[in-house]
Amino acid sequence: MKKAPTNPNRLPLIKLIHVARRELRMDDDTYRLMLAGMKGLDGATSTADLSVPNLHRVLEQLKLRGFTVRPSKAQQRPMAADGQSRKIRSMWLTLHDLGAVRDPSEEALAKFVLNMTGVAALQWLKGSQASRVIENLKQWQQRIELAPATAKEGV
Repeated sequence: MKKAPTNPNRLPLIKLIHVARRELRMDDDTYRLMLAGMKGLDGATSTADLSVPNLHRVLEQLKLRGFTVRPSKAQQRPMAADGQSRKIRSMWLTLHDLGAVRDPSEEALAKFVLNMTGVAALQWLKGSQASRVIENLKQWQQRIELAPATAKEGV
């Protein structure tokens, strides 16, 4: 069978199809049988023989079998850049430097904010919610910074 024309969109699709195949634990024979049985692929049994539209069809078939596409890190939403969000992030990293926070990642911060406010991302916080998070982080930081001094004084 003739190779499909080169297209910059082909390689990412082929990689995604192979990820799906691995996650579905589909062996080579089962995968090739699935391809051979799909209408419109003209009996192709390899992604190398498929055009971009047909690669999309294969991916859709794999989704029907239970594969879910997870967004890559590059596709995740951008970080909040407003003043309050930057302050929250800065305080979070300071608490990490003080040893109070184990995971300094944006994901860990988002979980902390979610537990406190019920809002899953800094971008979605209202001003009053962001202020509450900042005040909570300030109090946490004060407790951490005062803890060694009070221990030395015997209190």
